[in-house]
Amino acid sequence: MIINRELIDDALQAVRGAGEIILKAWDKPRNIRHKGRIDLVTDTDVAVEDSLKKSLGRVLPEADFLAEESAGETELKGGPTWIMDPLDGTTNFAHRIPFVAVSVGLWQGGAVRMGIVHLPVLGEMYWAAQDQGAFLNGEQINVTETQDLVQALVATGFPYTIKTDVDQVLGYMRRALMNTRGVRRCGSAATDLAFTAAGRFDAFFEIGLKPWDTAAGACLIREAGGMVSTMHGQDYFPGQETILGTNKVLHEQMIKILGA
Repeated sequence: MIINRELIDDALQAVRGAGEIILKAWDKPRNIRHKGRIDLVTDTDVAVEDSLKKSLGRVLPEADFLAEESAGETELKGGPTWIMDPLDGTTNFAHRIPFVAVSVGLWQGGAVRMGIVHLPVLGEMYWAAQDQGAFLNGEQINVTETQDLVQALVATGFPYTIKTDVDQVLGYMRRALMNTRGVRRCGSAATDLAFTAAGRFDAFFEIGLKPWDTAAGACLIREAGGMVSTMHGQDYFPGQETILGTNKVLHEQMIKILGA
């Protein structure tokens, strides 16, 4: 599949339209339901997913969908697939915290060929395509050049399984805090990955993420000159149990201190 400018522009327009749904709902009351103990879903999540399926279905009719609110399974096939999180950061949305993202990756032949992360409340549109670089609002972005962990600002997140995984998560957090400048958590993996691609963070790590959480953001980091693997240093593809994205220079250092 060739990712040409027309396909990119059409996909960006579809994602931009999804972001408008979030903005229109931003100051309205939320209808919140629970998918799990602390895992939320709102009417806006569902409305955005429906909008994306319709608009991206017109952009690439032959593509399948793997979307958070309707996925029956997480296995990826070889054919073209839109991997979508319609509203990454639903808890943030419920509390009107602006780190909410529309995340869309295009999977084909064993790799994510294009990734889009849109932060509508912040007015930021990130996109990347294989061998074409990464961009924020039309300007090319790159990862940082930070070489020493003590100078690095890293990001992480907490899985919905935190009740059972808290000791493991806090172990990673402690090692990161002890060896870096600091640790941040936006509450949206897509946002953390995009910020790493844009050089705001030097690295990001997390456990327990789904394909729709990481597909677009991992593409952004790679095209911005960074590196993505599991926390063990193995090749990463959407759906792996752990993820580590860095500016490349710090990658081996991060693997070592996390001790995953």
